[in-house]
Amino acid sequence: MDQAYKLNVDLRQMILAIETTVSLVGMNDTNHGKRVGYIASEIGAELDFSEPDIQFAFELGMLHDCGVSTEQMHSNLVNHFDWDGADTHCKIGYRLLHMFEPLSKFAIPILYHHTPWEELQTLDISNYDKRMANLTFLADRIDVLAASHYGTDILLARADIVDAVVRCSGRYFNPEFISAFLDIESSEAFWISLEDRHIARYTWDMGSVPGNQMLSLEQIKHLSLILAYIVDQKSHFTTQHSVRVADLAKYISSIFGLPEERCDKIEIAGLLHDLGKLHVPDDILEKKGPLDKEERSVMNRHSYETYEILRHIDGLEDIARWASYHHEGLNGIGYPFHPEKRDLSIEARIISVADVFQALVQDRPYRKGMSLKQVTDILTEMSESEKLDKEIVSRVINAGESCYAVAMGSDPNKNQEYMRSISS
Repeated sequence: MDQAYKLNVDLRQMILAIETTVSLVGMNDTNHGKRVGYIASEIGAELDFSEPDIQFAFELGMLHDCGVSTEQMHSNLVNHFDWDGADTHCKIGYRLLHMFEPLSKFAIPILYHHTPWEELQTLDISNYDKRMANLTFLADRIDVLAASHYGTDILLARADIVDAVVRCSGRYFNPEFISAFLDIESSEAFWISLEDRHIARYTWDMGSVPGNQMLSLEQIKHLSLILAYIVDQKSHFTTQHSVRVADLAKYISSIFGLPEERCDKIEIAGLLHDLGKLHVPDDILEKKGPLDKEERSVMNRHSYETYEILRHIDGLEDIARWASYHHEGLNGIGYPFHPEKRDLSIEARIISVADVFQALVQDRPYRKGMSLKQVTDILTEMSESEKLDKEIVSRVINAGESCYAVAMGSDPNKNQEYMRSISS
């Protein structure tokens, strides 16, 4: 493999990327997963957990909400202590992780991380999974009760938070965990460390510590599929958008005869290009008419959010640029970076064309999906204005029927089959 296109990525950094992506759904609060991981690991340390178990608790806390994609679900989870629909995101999280070996150990605890302690005792799962699931549940509810107080009156509100949690001891939470929580919460430092600037630094430091597992190319691709699924569930109008953009980008790359390794990286960038859309309010994505100036300004942030998530992952620097440039034009018209034409690589240009093509054929709230003729007319116009690369558009038009089939998902492959298996 060409060393310039070889991927070598640390699993811990990818876990941080998942947390950062999912936490965007919180809109004004994007540190929930970080805080849950910290709280759980601090309680574990107080109970003299082994170092591997403390790390497990931290990473589980980071991953626990990977099944959350919409504002509505997030709102219900943070506004209700015991919401009847909480098991939905638990089941989605389980399906996302149980088939991915590097993260499969978290699947069962995620499945049961909203199950009360009394009920957990009746389930036929390991004691370890019961304890880790309940530890995450406790950390999650502590943070939900505290979230509105960080940065303002957390040291005054802590007594009410503690009282609410203690009342649930035995029924909802393992009394042993409650006891350990009471020991650590007596320190003001515990509560202050949960505020945004402190928890962000703590998590950054954790991410800079090398993990003990590097991911293979296939594992990175699988994890990218997981992230693509999370993003595309944000709106039913974007179901499978990311995976189809990835498929089409890879197909276009093959038309250009690019080496297999570059095609694989382009595919991964396609899967990850819209991560930042999780920070776009649901009502904007679902709007049936044109966006106004304010809504457009919000939408124009999403590709920068994608960049912010990916740029911190050692080994994905190229992919971060290719993915986040998907709304940039060769003519300088686009967003959010406005790079020079010479800085838009062929990989970034291919992803831009694939993104436009797939978006046009897909039903959206404001229009029906377009025919091949309509798509090629728009692509031609965009290439003539140098919004898109002329040579790439020309080759795509020459292979129009094949590209259309890929963009529509009518040429199924293992990526699409995997997405359907998660949804079933």
